[in-house]
Amino acid sequence: MRVAVIGGGPGGLYFAALAKQLSPHWELTVWERNAADDTFGFGVVFSDETLDGIAQADPEIHEAMSAEFARWSDIDVRYKGQVLTSGGHGFAALGRKRLLQILQERCAALEVDVRYRTQAPPASELAEEYDLVVASDGVRSATRSAFAGTFAPDLDERHCRYMWLATDKVFEAFTFIVAERDFGTLQVHAYPFDATRSTFIVEIDEHSWRQAGFETFAARDFPPGTSDEESIRLCEEILADHLDGHRLIPNGSKWIRFTTVRNTTWRHENVVLLGDAAHTAHFSIGSGTKLAMEDALALAACLHEHPDVPSALAAYEAERKPVVESTQRAAQASLEWFENVGRYTGQEPLQFAFNLLTRSRRVTYDNLRVRDQQFTDAVDTWHAAATSVAPPVATPAGVAAPPMFRPFRLGGLCLRNRVVVPPTALYAAQGGVPGDFDLVHLSTQSIGGSALVIAGMTAVSADGRATPRCPGLYSDEQEAAWRRITDFVRRQSDACLGIQLTHAGRRAATGTPRADGRCVPLGEEGWPLVAASALPWDAGSATPREATRADMEAIVRDFAAAARRADRAGFDALELQYGHGHLMSGFLSPLTNKRTDSYGGSLANRMRFPLEVLRAVRAVWPFGKALIVRISAADWAEGGISEPEVVDLCRALAEAGADAIDVSTGEVVAHERPRHGRSYQTPYADLIRNATGIPVIAVGAISTYDDVNSLILAGRADLCAVGRAQLHDPLWTLHAAAAQQYTGPAAPWPASWKAGSGRPPGARTDRVPPRLHLLRDLPAPVHQRWLPQPAATAV
Repeated sequence: MRVAVIGGGPGGLYFAALAKQLSPHWELTVWERNAADDTFGFGVVFSDETLDGIAQADPEIHEAMSAEFARWSDIDVRYKGQVLTSGGHGFAALGRKRLLQILQERCAALEVDVRYRTQAPPASELAEEYDLVVASDGVRSATRSAFAGTFAPDLDERHCRYMWLATDKVFEAFTFIVAERDFGTLQVHAYPFDATRSTFIVEIDEHSWRQAGFETFAARDFPPGTSDEESIRLCEEILADHLDGHRLIPNGSKWIRFTTVRNTTWRHENVVLLGDAAHTAHFSIGSGTKLAMEDALALAACLHEHPDVPSALAAYEAERKPVVESTQRAAQASLEWFENVGRYTGQEPLQFAFNLLTRSRRVTYDNLRVRDQQFTDAVDTWHAAATSVAPPVATPAGVAAPPMFRPFRLGGLCLRNRVVVPPTALYAAQGGVPGDFDLVHLSTQSIGGSALVIAGMTAVSADGRATPRCPGLYSDEQEAAWRRITDFVRRQSDACLGIQLTHAGRRAATGTPRADGRCVPLGEEGWPLVAASALPWDAGSATPREATRADMEAIVRDFAAAARRADRAGFDALELQYGHGHLMSGFLSPLTNKRTDSYGGSLANRMRFPLEVLRAVRAVWPFGKALIVRISAADWAEGGISEPEVVDLCRALAEAGADAIDVSTGEVVAHERPRHGRSYQTPYADLIRNATGIPVIAVGAISTYDDVNSLILAGRADLCAVGRAQLHDPLWTLHAAAAQQYTGPAAPWPASWKAGSGRPPGARTDRVPPRLHLLRDLPAPVHQRWLPQPAATAV
């Protein structure tokens, strides 16, 4: 087996060392264009998980690295003149140059042929001569470019500028500095990596970068290896109060933008990508070196475990790609948080620090409580006081209410907790009249503990129904049926009840969803469709007519009439459906509104009709109740509504009378490409809440109480709509209370079910394990700082 490795960085060298150990007879050749003692970058951070893998794979490398590590467990957040510290995290770092030396020495001991100061031949040539080519040639991989047709790379260059530096100030912990200046906000990611230096990464958004004057210094070409010294000196001035007289140390340092690298596949015949050539993840959540060394371990193992190169490379990609994609999702959330850090600089220090620590969604409320309960308790105490409403809701003595069980004032309503059952399409109505299943659904959800339960997708007219099985609120019979339901629910629960009103627009007149989720048009059995523009939902759908002014006036009257009926029917909250491709959504999106009159074109024109509807509803809906508008904050398609437009839209909705925005996304066009994932729509709720101050309901793949607590405490949402999880378990909120040992008034169990309010015992919970250790290990201290001992002085 002859193996060529392009790139003698940590990933390439570590792979060569591991492969040589597993197969000493292999011929491994590494090409590295730089000298052995050249290195770029400063410190490298590792997780305990990665170090465990290194210890098992190569104890000699692990022992050499461990002898050099700077170790600590604290994270310091420097913000608004305060230093807020969270412990229990666990970090190990060492200098990149020292890491390379360790790996170089190991390769030399194993007789790996490493050719320094030597440019590798093109990958296509190596592929003909060698059995395997491992391309570890970095973020600007020439190999990836040479076979771009196969790898299909996606290079996402981001907006912020950053510069990689070091400093001779030795920080004691992983330190995030968020500095507000007259030109804007900049942040620093800093951590120690030996007894004398720390990595110091300065990051700043493009506008602030220009306003600060960095653009002038950077407006020239810097030869390889040189640094932008003028920008570095300005950084020293701006951050002097954090450097304490210490200097910034460059190493070919200049302003760059981070590029997130993704590839459709990592292999082409006998050529495989490794490390930054295959993928990158933003430096705010970890090290690219860490990921590259994990790749190296997996690739060496797969080559050893499989009989031939093709199957080994397929196994390597199948094993590593899901791990990397998970990391990249977390990194994307972290990257976007820092890109928009100015959005959060109005937060109080404790909430800001919690928000920062939980930004990637990998660290959560529960997880942070395990790491550092004292810090989490401090944030809890602040939040409980800051969000108290009248009348106050007491909690049992000695029991802190989790964030999700704190009250919230929504319009004229005082909700007992922060959990909402979102509108659910049940497809159980007959002739638009809700029936027994609607009653069962709403009554069950109402006794399940959530503060607000919303009935779903209720049409304001017969032609506004999405399907024949959707309920309506446009006749006396329907109003009476809804009144029967609300009266019954009131006798069982004091939860607030809401109803969503809609006109389905071009998505009307279809059958109920099939197994694949698609709704097939009714054809001749359907009814006429009306929409913002004469555009069908998809190729198989009927074409709607473009709404005339007369149509719009009639629809305004329909919404107002349905709102009056909702009030008389006993609902506490009203939600208007302005998303998901329904009629109002069709007016708001530039993809579905192609009108040339005063109701199309600019955002001001596109939202004219939805605002007319909202004002008409507001005029008849009591102010002692709540009025909510649900929107699609992203179309998930090119040319769709933009984030600035969404912010402006929400401000206009609030000015027209909306008490809150229910922030969903998508279902606006059939060709959408959403990026699904855990709580994937939350960033849009976060955007609206922190850009406008308008209360928001976050919705979309929120399924654990830990996520709800995290979102509320971080200030990303005011309320959380938990949908499918509450269909799976209608008592989800009560069970969440039991799991957190909360028994206060924000989660009242029905008296008839009180005996079931405790968490039932599980299998083997009655077993008491014996003591098996003579001496117990002491728990690691929550707070560990990097406090290197000064070197002894010879006398």
